[in-house]
Amino acid sequence: MLEFPRWKYVLILLVLAVATLYALPNAYQKNPSVQITPSTSEARIDEALKTRVDGLLKEAGVTPVGTEIDENHLLVRLHDSDAQTLASDTLRPVLGENYSVALNLASTVPDWLSNLGARPMTLGLDLQGGVHFVMQVDQAAALQKRVEGYADGIRTVLRDARIGYSSVERRPDNSIGVVLTEGADVNAARTQIATSLASASGQAVGGSGPQITTEGNRLTVRLSAGEIDRIAADAVEQNRTVISNRINAIGVAEPVLQRQGEDRLVIQLPGLQDTAEAKRLIGATATLEFRAVTGDENQAAAAVASGNIPADSRIYYNEAGTPLLLSRRILVSGDQLINANPQTDSKTGLPSVGITLNSAGGKRMLDHTLQNVGQRLGIVYVERIPTVRIVDGQEVRSARSVERVISSSTIQGVFGREFQTTGLSREEANDLARQLKAGALAAPMDFVEERVVGPSLGAENVERGVTAVLYAFVFTLIFFMIYYRMFGIVTCLALILNLLIVVAVMSLFGATMSLPGFAGLALSIGLSVDANVLINERIREELRAGMPPKAAIVTGYEKASDTIFDSNLTGIIAGIALYAFGTGPLQGFAVTLIIGIVASMFTAIVVSRALVTLIYAPRKKLKSLAI
Repeated sequence: MLEFPRWKYVLILLVLAVATLYALPNAYQKNPSVQITPSTSEARIDEALKTRVDGLLKEAGVTPVGTEIDENHLLVRLHDSDAQTLASDTLRPVLGENYSVALNLASTVPDWLSNLGARPMTLGLDLQGGVHFVMQVDQAAALQKRVEGYADGIRTVLRDARIGYSSVERRPDNSIGVVLTEGADVNAARTQIATSLASASGQAVGGSGPQITTEGNRLTVRLSAGEIDRIAADAVEQNRTVISNRINAIGVAEPVLQRQGEDRLVIQLPGLQDTAEAKRLIGATATLEFRAVTGDENQAAAAVASGNIPADSRIYYNEAGTPLLLSRRILVSGDQLINANPQTDSKTGLPSVGITLNSAGGKRMLDHTLQNVGQRLGIVYVERIPTVRIVDGQEVRSARSVERVISSSTIQGVFGREFQTTGLSREEANDLARQLKAGALAAPMDFVEERVVGPSLGAENVERGVTAVLYAFVFTLIFFMIYYRMFGIVTCLALILNLLIVVAVMSLFGATMSLPGFAGLALSIGLSVDANVLINERIREELRAGMPPKAAIVTGYEKASDTIFDSNLTGIIAGIALYAFGTGPLQGFAVTLIIGIVASMFTAIVVSRALVTLIYAPRKKLKSLAI
């Protein structure tokens, strides 16, 4: 009997509705726009700035589609790229260094769709245009910096424990040599060093942590291979976090930041065409400052409102935009921070962040906390970005600073070079540790590759890619309708749903569509066609063997399904291998291919059979098939 379960019809209708909903945002074109972001803590995004920007654009003869305040940005939507360029050139010199003016593409997707999580596919750099950088991290410098920190910590703990030593030095092989004075307690020194290293590295001595060997009054600390690999990996991840923060500050839409190999970062900034400005922003320097909090939020708000700020204090703002009064005196600077690890407080069992300073920073922190238990301590993130202005035809170089408070917690007791920040959730502890370590680059980075992709080339790539897929699709439909007649029409409907599912899935999960992705999409259509050909030809064989039409349909689908599954499984395995071992374009091709293959199996085996059952099952006496 030619039958099909009703729940599968419900499933198909549900898939069709969801696929249509999440593919729909791709029908909405994006507006070329200019995005204005504050670059300093004094800059504000408000109605006054909006009025000022509207006036500047009117004077320049630029008529925007609209100007709107979105979170911490002012977005100016424009009609075309020419108006976008003119608006950017008009606003940049007037707004000055307090604001970052970046080119952007603003979504026009309705709010009701956005609220459902529906968004258009992300376009790769080859389709949208922009700048592409590859930066290499000097992992050897990161390892050297960490070992120097460990050596400084060893000197401090030996001095605090009153264990005499004549030298603690980092060796060229990144081991640490410790020479104790005559008569010093070697076992006590070993215990103190092990405790210090375990705290600073987050790894217990021995096993996968640092190793300590003793020879007379000499101790040697060697990092395990696992520890060295972890430091190198941490350096890349720390630099990645810093670069991510800087990219977000630029305000570029849909940036791409990903690791390549062991020590490289790939940075793609769609829509940005000024490589010099991008390099200045990405290569900026950043640090941290520990300052005493001199007033609560109410006092700070009152000081801002009245303009009467105490002489020994400054106004800072946290990430939520709330003002805080902090001391002008810096207790500890970021270059004195050795490490920061998310931990669990041994007393309360709650999440915390363990912070390790060098000996100089630890002494200053100890002196401060002795007199300020119960007071608050603020951690300020400071970023200095070099800028270049043309004045009277000559370059004038300067720097602008971005400052914000990333933490302000109460001092619970006296501490020095090692302490914990508590009162955080697990996620907040992880974020704070990452931000503390990301206050400055863990190691120097070099630009090893850079290139610009013009927006016209991107537009041409999009047009050609869409045209190629469209022609492949149309030719396939025409061939099937002529060659397989009614079954060809069924196949065409299944292929349309297949394409809809691929677009919807890529949009839903934020997959990036690149030029190789179009190739993967076209190939997945070909594989879907192959599946339908297997089904149709199997049905033909059963009809030629004398089997009744309805029985031929059932047998054809059953016998072809195993073959389709086996053949497509090999394609999925190849796609997974391309994604796992490939980079960039290969991964884009692999993602589109895998999604297309899975969708094609569903539409060929399930959807087409449902349609055929709807057409032929009601007929009691079926003498022939239009195939």
